[in-house]
Amino acid sequence: MSAASPPAAGPCRVRAVVFDTDGVLIDSAGLHAAAWQEAFDACLAAVGGQRPFDPVDDYLRFVDGRSRMDGAAAFLASRGLRLPPGGPGDPPGTGTVAAVAARKDEAFTARLRERGAPAWPGSVRLLRALGAAGVRCAAVSASRHATELLSGAGLLPLLEVVVDGKEAARLGLPGKPDPALFTEAARRLGVPPRDAAVVEDAAAGVEAGRRGGFGLVVGVARGGGPEHAAELRRRGADVVVGDPGDLPAPGAAR
Repeated sequence: MSAASPPAAGPCRVRAVVFDTDGVLIDSAGLHAAAWQEAFDACLAAVGGQRPFDPVDDYLRFVDGRSRMDGAAAFLASRGLRLPPGGPGDPPGTGTVAAVAARKDEAFTARLRERGAPAWPGSVRLLRALGAAGVRCAAVSASRHATELLSGAGLLPLLEVVVDGKEAARLGLPGKPDPALFTEAARRLGVPPRDAAVVEDAAAGVEAGRRGGFGLVVGVARGGGPEHAAELRRRGADVVVGDPGDLPAPGAAR
């Protein structure tokens, strides 16, 4: 796995790859977007005079790749809604940022149990090719459901490390665009970021990979159109692909 002349990091020999989970490894971004739409539209209806949440543009701009609290706060602030933060014990509702985030989690969990979330076939091919070449692989996610998703999709045997939202909360790791999730995964793999790649579909995640000093940052633009691909490049992606399976097969690791 390589890229020609990455603009920010220079060429690197990739010894490890850290993948985002939702939208990159697992086809779950649509479930997240629909759950956010349910939670935010209830909140917007409560105040009146607001256009509904856009599950494509608003999702990509404000919540994709972020923790629930960070995403909820960012979107609500974009509409001029300054709700009190609330706390982790707030029940699902519209009165605090935590309540909106809890409503999103409730809606997502219901959809996940009803529909499931499969792995992306191209990503599975890439994981298997990387493993065969001796390239170490990890997955990260701001979602507390990530390990459950990866297990349900049969991907855990292909990953050496998973740093999910539960682990991030335990360690007090800040969310993207801070690189802490990625650098923690690289640390657990025993590979310095300069010798590792990040594969991300969220602009905040691409920025995190660039800020973390990773030798290669791959943006994945599945359904956001050319504007999303351009934003991924602007935020620091060395290369943008429609699917991780489009990446060239790696050579043997050294």
